[in-house]
Amino acid sequence: MSKQEIVTRKTVKDIRKAKDGTPLVCLTAYDAPMAGLLDAHCDLILVGDSVGMVVHGLPSTVGVTMEMMILHGQAVMRGAQQAFVVVDMPFGSYETSSDQAFMNASRLMKETGCQAVKIESGTYAARQIEHLVERGIPVMGHVGLRPQAVNVDGGFRAKGRNNDERDRVIAEAKAADDAGAFAIVIEGVAEELAGEITSIVSCPTVGIGASASCDGQILVTDDMVGMVDWTPKFVRRYGNLKSEILSAVEDYAADVRSRNFPGKAETYQLKKSGA
Repeated sequence: MSKQEIVTRKTVKDIRKAKDGTPLVCLTAYDAPMAGLLDAHCDLILVGDSVGMVVHGLPSTVGVTMEMMILHGQAVMRGAQQAFVVVDMPFGSYETSSDQAFMNASRLMKETGCQAVKIESGTYAARQIEHLVERGIPVMGHVGLRPQAVNVDGGFRAKGRNNDERDRVIAEAKAADDAGAFAIVIEGVAEELAGEITSIVSCPTVGIGASASCDGQILVTDDMVGMVDWTPKFVRRYGNLKSEILSAVEDYAADVRSRNFPGKAETYQLKKSGA
């Protein structure tokens, strides 16, 4: 490989610079083609456990397995060459103990080649974050609305809109920051609270349904490009790919049924003898 062909992938140090610089651009990806499209534009690509709902049709992220995260993590790493890639640790893979967290996080990193893992970080998870960071595994925290806790919360609800919840989310963020998280996702919280957390913690914050004052933003790519019918309040749609795909499929089906496809341009002909 020539010097010109070498691509430098972003590092934890690059992500941390966003605390006092240009906001981080972050999106999700679950396969190599999408990762390749996002790569030149994103600082960070998250292989989110949202893959369970977006790709596999699960009702929540609770059913996502380590094997699913490894499979999709491997695909994304093949497609992304320069973005910093983080893989979610699925429900049940880190909560029991620090040793459990390390064994599963190290497996994710070894089998995918990703650069970091993400943990939905209630205050209890600070022990696991510190344990992983001390052993060489960069960890991204996740506070506020935590999708893996959907069964406790009774649904996907915004957090921090009363004093008790506000104090709890701040405690989660402080605990993750003190434990050594290199960045923290803040999801689905009151705008003022997201700004307050961003000013308190030493690491960059990445908002999703939070505030423009966060040190970066992330969305589920399929939501952002219009691949689904319903999206949360905090999603801004930048495309409508679902309608474009449906239109293409309808045209294809009509051409097949009318025998207009394949045509001469899409078929092979016998070669003339001597040719």
